[in-house]
Amino acid sequence: MPDLAWNSAFWDGQYDWKTGGEEWSEVWGGSEPQWFGSLYPRLHRFLPAESILEIAPGFGRWTKYLIPNCTRYIGIDLSQECVDACRRVFFNVRHATFIKNDGLSLPGVKNSSCDLVFSFDSLVHVGLEIIEAYVPEIIRVLLPSGVAFIHHSNLLAFNGSLGQPHARSLTVSADNVARAVELAGGSVLIQEVINWGSEHAHDCLTLFGRRRANSKPARVDNPRFMDEAFIIRDFQALWSK
Repeated sequence: MPDLAWNSAFWDGQYDWKTGGEEWSEVWGGSEPQWFGSLYPRLHRFLPAESILEIAPGFGRWTKYLIPNCTRYIGIDLSQECVDACRRVFFNVRHATFIKNDGLSLPGVKNSSCDLVFSFDSLVHVGLEIIEAYVPEIIRVLLPSGVAFIHHSNLLAFNGSLGQPHARSLTVSADNVARAVELAGGSVLIQEVINWGSEHAHDCLTLFGRRRANSKPARVDNPRFMDEAFIIRDFQALWSK
């Protein structure tokens, strides 16, 4: 089970960061085509932003695209190794700060101070108790007009029938993340349930913010997310070389 102790031990000492996380973008042809072909189209309405907070930036795979899109960037990671790596890589970026946290909270981030909270390919490995800890913290730091974009597991929806592919959490689903947002005083705006590495939709992208009156969340099941990845790799990645 990828709990807090597992994540702390694995990402801070056990994992080999020799390619800085780029290995996870290979199916898209690299992080640049993945960013511009897959992530940026989903985020373009919110970028650029004055203030961006990234949860679990790792070695900065997405940080290098977020930093140019803001005037204040904060990266918070459970792993001291990741925090140190980002401080080295982005040492000359004066508007970027990197902080180690406890894997549950957002220390040093002021209330109502962030336009965008972003986390991709990280919170898929945490259980519901960690999601439930982070969501109120995220809502706390968001501006009234701010949004959070998080990538998390949907494996609970399969009730154990798939095992635990890609170290996804068995306790998280699109539905219980939506409930966590509502209970924390927020509103879900969009949920996109996606497949990852197979035909099974065991991941989810959730966009949410502070409570919005008369908000009607949109939800889409996207069984062709990996088709999108292959198209980006085969036809768009060339333009990033």
